[in-house]
Amino acid sequence: MKELIEMIAKALVDNPDNVHVSQLDGEQSSIIELKVAQEDIGKVIGKQGRTAQAIRVILGAAGMKLKKRFNLELIEKG
Repeated sequence: MKELIEMIAKALVDNPDNVHVSQLDGEQSSIIELKVAQEDIGKVIGKQGRTAQAIRVILGAAGMKLKKRFNLELIEKG
């Protein structure tokens, strides 16, 4: 799942080298932290949050297949 989010994020941003994804696993859910450069945060969020919401929908669909819940957190690098 981590690799999927990293691939999507690198395709969206101008600075793909500054994209870092980490995954914190729990028993029934996982938190995926997506860190991008300050100037790229808008590209990942999208207009009215539509791009971020679309990424969350993909995570939800993939999570149903794995019987696990995934949460996406966007973190802006200073």
